[in-house]
Amino acid sequence: MNSRKRSGSGSKRQLKEKIVQIYESFFKGDDLTRLNPNFWDELFLLKPKVSHLENEILRLNEEQLLAAKENINCLFVQCIETLGNDHQLRIVYALQTLCAITSAVYKTSGQCGFDVIDILLGFDTAEQRMKLLLNHCNNLLSGESPPNLKSLCLKLLLLMVTGNDNVSQNTLLEFVMLNSVFETLIQLLCDTLSRIHHGHDVVLLLTLLINYRKHESANPYIVKLSILDDELALNGYGQVISWSLSEFCRPFSQDQKEPQSGNWFSSLSNIIGNMFLSEDTGTRNQQIRANNGVLVALYEAVHLNRNFVSTLAQTQAEVTAPSETEPVPEPTNLLGTFFQYCSIVMQDTKCEASQNTVKLCFVVLTCVAEDHYANSVMHDVNLVFKIHLHRLPMRHRYIISEKPSQTLANTLLDLLVEFVMSHMMKKLPLELYLLCVGVMHRVLCYQKRCKVRLIYQWKELWASLIALLKFIITNEAHLAKKMNVFHLAHQVINIFNLFITYGDTFLHSPANYDELYYELIRMHQVFDNVYSMAYRYSAMEGEFKDTALKLTNSLVNVRAIINHFTPKIDAWLAGQGLSTPTEEQILEVVRKSYDSLTLKLQDSLDQYERYTENPRHSAFFTAMVRNVVSDTRQSIDFATLDLQSILQEFSTIT
Repeated sequence: MNSRKRSGSGSKRQLKEKIVQIYESFFKGDDLTRLNPNFWDELFLLKPKVSHLENEILRLNEEQLLAAKENINCLFVQCIETLGNDHQLRIVYALQTLCAITSAVYKTSGQCGFDVIDILLGFDTAEQRMKLLLNHCNNLLSGESPPNLKSLCLKLLLLMVTGNDNVSQNTLLEFVMLNSVFETLIQLLCDTLSRIHHGHDVVLLLTLLINYRKHESANPYIVKLSILDDELALNGYGQVISWSLSEFCRPFSQDQKEPQSGNWFSSLSNIIGNMFLSEDTGTRNQQIRANNGVLVALYEAVHLNRNFVSTLAQTQAEVTAPSETEPVPEPTNLLGTFFQYCSIVMQDTKCEASQNTVKLCFVVLTCVAEDHYANSVMHDVNLVFKIHLHRLPMRHRYIISEKPSQTLANTLLDLLVEFVMSHMMKKLPLELYLLCVGVMHRVLCYQKRCKVRLIYQWKELWASLIALLKFIITNEAHLAKKMNVFHLAHQVINIFNLFITYGDTFLHSPANYDELYYELIRMHQVFDNVYSMAYRYSAMEGEFKDTALKLTNSLVNVRAIINHFTPKIDAWLAGQGLSTPTEEQILEVVRKSYDSLTLKLQDSLDQYERYTENPRHSAFFTAMVRNVVSDTRQSIDFATLDLQSILQEFSTIT
């Protein structure tokens, strides 16, 4: 009994596995091929211990790394050559080994200051060897290789692309620019099964390659994506994004369907869940950033490819995510899913990470709102969807009942109104408000330009903008010291001016136009106070003097309307002996007094500065892509391998 116990307790020294012994000898600089000419053939029949291989490299200091460089280089090259082998298990093991070496060398070279190209490939032969590697990758991804093998191949490419936090400083990618894998990746998106297995990795890979020195030189991936007109590929790209965003939205939709207790705080907890209320800031930020990779992918496609816009509103043929078997009850599309996603992430703007995600959403919406075709689709009355937008419960408003199927333009305006109403806080997210109001303005400009008479509850939009102006006035002392709220107020007044000047050409009925005037007159005190505030700041020296002067001048027609109708309404009330008239009575006075109203023609109300990424937003996207690179690198799992599944795939293909 005792002897067995001693034996089983590990008193005897445990023998090391053969592959581990090889790794240890290899990184000491030993030449293992000298005594065994078949060393490489035998090596790739041994299952790699990837964690041990990584650790062996990471353990090397600068001097040891330099001594082991030749062996690392040799191992890397032998792995590349094995990718062309007929024995597919050898290919799998070679890919796993390549992943481990690439991952470890990037980390080690960063610490020791060595160029990753020199460690992996050697400067003199780097171009030739990378060309061979990428050729093999193209062959493996485009052929009838099993899904597990293709997945490993994509993981290797992702490891290479995410090796440096700043993708533009990743010198290895220069070779990926010269030897394109674009066409191969696109073909994976065209095939339904490949898209389900590999779509997410493919879209992430394309997105990161697009961001390699995108403003410095001709990036072939940017050029190829911008001219891509393969409808199957573009739909596949969009479906991958739609799947990811739908997965994110699904828990929130389920929370909404559960019976509510009626308590406003309980509703808040149910809708937002632990995501935004968690005290663990790190976890919360990680959840908010979870979909930023596909969000950047959506931005790049919308921004670069005019053809992609046609897929935004196309009803999804494949309405289930890869892991789901239950169909989505309502037909949907990428744009509708994106609106729902925006409504969730826009509920929280408290930390920088979540603010960046919301900004990215608004930038995408800006690009969409500037596109003529996207607008025509969004305003198409024959294309309606029931899209559930998530609204932040507030004590001062009732829970809004779910809206019926409507145009995408209606849903977009609902989303923008919701943001305006739910983010009035002392730490005002000014940039987000400017982007939000900018999207609203672009949609209205399209309606004016194309004379589209959208059936919409315009009172809700006007009320939200007036509430924002009132908030700015109330918090002027605090806000005006920290930010240019005059610019935001000017943008808001310009939207009202657009309605005043051109509303008769795009509002659905004359009654809408009458209601606009009614709201301006009813809330005249707010506009009077905005004018007083702007006039004060325009009359004194200060940082915001010029913007305050613009705001003052932009109020000329609003003030003219108020000053014209108010005396007439007062006189009518006195004549009728009324103190509390109905809305219809006021509107009747308004209708009879239009003819005598004189307004000033204001220029450029339907003009806006078109969106450009560089230079205004280039730093923002550099930071966003850096985060995506970091998150992607940490999520790559090349060590877990279901060998039984792989062998079964091989036998099926054979």
